[in-house]
Amino acid sequence: MEFYKYHGTGNDFILLDNRQGKIHLSNEQVAALCNRRFGIGADGLMLLDHAEGYDFRMVYYNADGSESTMCGNGGRCITAFAKHLGIITDKASFLAIDGAHTAIIQTDGMISLHMQNVLDIQLHDTHAILNTGSPHYVSWVKNVVDTDVFGEGYAIRNRSEYQPSGINVNFVQVVGENQLLVRTYERGVEDETLSCGTGVTASAIAATGTTTGIFLTQIETPGGELQVSFTKHTPDSAVDVILIGPAVFVFKGDVPL
Repeated sequence: MEFYKYHGTGNDFILLDNRQGKIHLSNEQVAALCNRRFGIGADGLMLLDHAEGYDFRMVYYNADGSESTMCGNGGRCITAFAKHLGIITDKASFLAIDGAHTAIIQTDGMISLHMQNVLDIQLHDTHAILNTGSPHYVSWVKNVVDTDVFGEGYAIRNRSEYQPSGINVNFVQVVGENQLLVRTYERGVEDETLSCGTGVTASAIAATGTTTGIFLTQIETPGGELQVSFTKHTPDSAVDVILIGPAVFVFKGDVPL
């Protein structure tokens, strides 16, 4: 089976062209392919499927083999993959598990991915909870570098109130006006990833608190820099949400199943 490897700010993915619908992978096979010691190695695996009325369908699996909710870095990478396959030129319209998305490949190579509107933002003193295509817990910290992302993230992800599916956990340090440092523990990977697209989107929106207006936030993750733009007409919702960042081809190869 031919595969391609891409990453978006260090969040890496295996991509497969499944427009003919011939690839059928079990959860165990997905997990084996994503294994970093015995497989290709990745935070997740994506199938590019045919979708009537759209350029393609994005089907995303976590590294543990479970089908996932929306992945922002993955959405940019599969857009770059679609361009490589000749499906699109500089604009994509595709379906994901949370609905329709559009993405634009900019002249500088960055990709702008339109995310879903965010409703029911829950703001608390020490954290926020919101869904940006995937559920996220945003925790405010004074020093993100010294934070035990694995230990604290694992504990929050497994709290009873977030079961059975769990929740992604972001640790966020505000370093300036509309500037954040973010580290993320991702469910499904069950570890810290170098970047999480829906996570930085959630962090940027949550960081504005009850303020309304038009925002552009710069986010630094361990894997690189991302931008999130959005509009808040009310304190508990955000619209016109766009995630901006790179999508990098790493290598291609063949793997036996």
